[in-house]
Amino acid sequence: MSAEKILKTLHPLERKTLPFLKQGILFEDLVKISGLKDVEVMRALQWLNNKKALEIREEISEVLNLDKNGFEYKKKGLPEKKFLKEIKNKALTIQELERKGLSREEINGCIGVLKQKAAVDVKKDKTLTFSITNFGRVFLEKTSLEEKLLSKKFPVNMSGLEDEERFAADNLLRRKGILKKEKIKKKTVELSSLGLKLVKNSSKIGDVSDRLTPAMLKTGSWKKKSFREYDVSINVPKISSGRRHFVNKAINYMKSIWLEMGFTEMKGSIVQSGFWNLDTLFVPQDHPARAMQDTFYVKEPKNAKIPEWYKKVKDVHENGADTGSTGWGGKWSKEEASENMLRTHTTGLSAMYLDKIRSGEYEMPAKFFSVNKVFRNEALDWKHLFEFNQVEGIVIDPNANLKHLKGYLKEFFGKMGFTDIRMRPGHFPYTEPSVEVDVYNPKKKEWIELGGAGIFRPEVTKTLIGIEVPVLAWGLGMERIIVDYFGFKDLRDLYNNKLDLLRNMKEWLK
Repeated sequence: MSAEKILKTLHPLERKTLPFLKQGILFEDLVKISGLKDVEVMRALQWLNNKKALEIREEISEVLNLDKNGFEYKKKGLPEKKFLKEIKNKALTIQELERKGLSREEINGCIGVLKQKAAVDVKKDKTLTFSITNFGRVFLEKTSLEEKLLSKKFPVNMSGLEDEERFAADNLLRRKGILKKEKIKKKTVELSSLGLKLVKNSSKIGDVSDRLTPAMLKTGSWKKKSFREYDVSINVPKISSGRRHFVNKAINYMKSIWLEMGFTEMKGSIVQSGFWNLDTLFVPQDHPARAMQDTFYVKEPKNAKIPEWYKKVKDVHENGADTGSTGWGGKWSKEEASENMLRTHTTGLSAMYLDKIRSGEYEMPAKFFSVNKVFRNEALDWKHLFEFNQVEGIVIDPNANLKHLKGYLKEFFGKMGFTDIRMRPGHFPYTEPSVEVDVYNPKKKEWIELGGAGIFRPEVTKTLIGIEVPVLAWGLGMERIIVDYFGFKDLRDLYNNKLDLLRNMKEWLK
């Protein structure tokens, strides 16, 4: 676009700034001579920069500036000269020097400086007494390097100091409140050939209206006016709109897989009693998972109300009840079962929904799933989180078996990008048989363990549903399923909320 064409598109702030532009002009000077606010000038320069009319160059320099004491010493002189003047004809004590107008802090500073220059003698009797030396008399008559430096106009650019001046600066910087180092930014304008043409022709802009008003339309005055043209091709800053976190997108995708297979989503509180979270699942009360090192217990409220039929669970734990099991033996504690905790797995939801089958809220066969947060009191590292998501599922069907379990998991993992699954024998307190679930990662060409599964034991199903019926169950680590897809090796990176990462992360499968 030609300079003449660009002139017709300039914003009012650009038109006001342009006549004052010249090669290498400082931003601060431009603000002063234009009469505009600094933010208005900066906007004008940024817009002209987008048009490739100029560049804004920023140079950071280190300068010396006067501190609180420095302003006073620049006017009245350094305190060591006053110190020497007071003891020139008579030795004085610290108390006497204080009465002469020197502060205790200044006196202590002067002693170090003057002793270093051999300008003062210190005698200690009952008190310290200071007297001037011959070197001190010479020093008193000369202008020191520090005094010469203070006589300069501040701020002083550090890069422009001579060796003697830098030595004096270092001495004064070591002393409290005289000088301080500061970093200042200097912005200058460098005009391009296009910018030089715009400046040269800025007087030709004339009277241009920036907008069409109702009054112009009413009176017809718009016919005699020139209007600013708009350049729709100009580069504008990229604006990043709000978007879902990539982990949330993955969670929603997983939910859609189970919903498409006819599953119903399970919902429940993240705070659960030990009764629902562990006891109904036939986890013994002396199991390591119930200890503080694995579980976050809730301090207030400490206990929850548990169902009236808790005795069924008690009997199963103590003697197996009518399940054909011998139970765990010992004495089951209602108090321990009522303790509140942050759920350690979402299998507690599965127990609650099996109870809903018994109460008639749902009918068999039924399929339920959950993708929800669980909490484990574990040390945080690259492969462990203390707060993570679990993919939970159960199928209650009199005809269900392990083949069906593998079929559901294979369908799910296939849609998650894994080509095959395998099941190995495992152990969980609430399933028998129990299996570990591995998936084949086609990128790494290796098997990865991603969860556990099995068929609920009679001690769980008969207690919760009232009859012994096959219940397929699985619990999968959601973060471990998706971490490789996003290119991470560390699980913690999934929740590293850096804006650049969130804006540029690739989209999920769907």
